[in-house]
Amino acid sequence: MNPDRHVNAHSDYFNHLMVGDGESAEAHRRFYDEYNAVLDLPAEYYLDTVKTVFQEFALPKGRMFVRDELVRPSAIREPALLTIEGELDDISGNGQTRRRMPCASTSARARAHFVAPGVGHYGIFSGRRWREVVFPQVREFIATHTS
Repeated sequence: MNPDRHVNAHSDYFNHLMVGDGESAEAHRRFYDEYNAVLDLPAEYYLDTVKTVFQEFALPKGRMFVRDELVRPSAIREPALLTIEGELDDISGNGQTRRRMPCASTSARARAHFVAPGVGHYGIFSGRRWREVVFPQVREFIATHTS
């Protein structure tokens, strides 16, 4: 995703190395070590997940299984819903997850929406911004809505 951004990042990395800015170069290496690690999973698992979730729509059709057990979302009696968006997310547009809220079978008090300031798509799920900005919101929401 975002090839221009990654080309620019690698160009910046090269420039940091050329001028002896080891701190910036090391930050680049740490980020890309973590960023690329998300690809460390078996291809079969990844492809099966894409097929099940995004091509067959197995969950909403009532045909999704995990370890030979049918997934039954209707068994969830009092759901709570937290939607999260990154202010700078250029993959999932702002407002995309929030639009799900009126359709949710949750009471208004069991819903929350959080826009993570200064966070892009990747940062919602991983890295420093996940740890410092997003996760505390998730932790608080879970603590508030756990009976």
